[in-house]
Amino acid sequence: MSEDKPRRELWAAALAVLIGVPLLVMLGTSIADGFVRAGQGPLRAVLGNERFEALEAGEGGVPHYLGNDRLAPDFTLRDRAGNEWNLADHRGEVVVLNFWSVTCQPCIEEMPTLELLSEMSKQRWDDVNVVAVSADSSWAEVQPVLDRIDAMEGIAPRAFDPDKDLLHLLDPGKTVVAGEYGTELYPETWIIDREGVVRFRYDGGRDWSTALMLDLIELFR
Repeated sequence: MSEDKPRRELWAAALAVLIGVPLLVMLGTSIADGFVRAGQGPLRAVLGNERFEALEAGEGGVPHYLGNDRLAPDFTLRDRAGNEWNLADHRGEVVVLNFWSVTCQPCIEEMPTLELLSEMSKQRWDDVNVVAVSADSSWAEVQPVLDRIDAMEGIAPRAFDPDKDLLHLLDPGKTVVAGEYGTELYPETWIIDREGVVRFRYDGGRDWSTALMLDLIELFR
């Protein structure tokens, strides 16, 4: 009897190890998967599970894009005041780049939400730039549309506020929008990370002024 008891205890300990180790491995895997899944949440919500998984699997095409090895083409364009804005000058910051045109109704519909995204981003971070690039021929063509959008939002005409307002640039020859980035359909929105790498592209219009969009930007900071 005295010899059987230690033997039973030994078998019980061995059985506990045999059962417990796989359970611990499963638990650890589940926790790790949970963290990964949580990090993917904003992307899955924006892109949809099916398209997200296709992009993660390396399937290209449209709509949308995910990546981490494509350097954003550098460019210099002028804002409404005639000042030059250069993408490379903002290395170390995140840039949300929206390509649009006054002939594109979805672009005009989403523009107020980009204005709000710019304001929210500047309230929350000091290293995120939201920039809209018009592919139209002149500011004379673009400005009435921007004025109309402001009027719809109840915004009175005022000077540009760099600490709040969405920055507008003009690409009259489409040398950047089409020539460098290959954009033909609008709107198209890109997120470029601190290293200047294109991490995300969304094809089409949407509401950019939600908490989900802030979570999306946070993924690439």
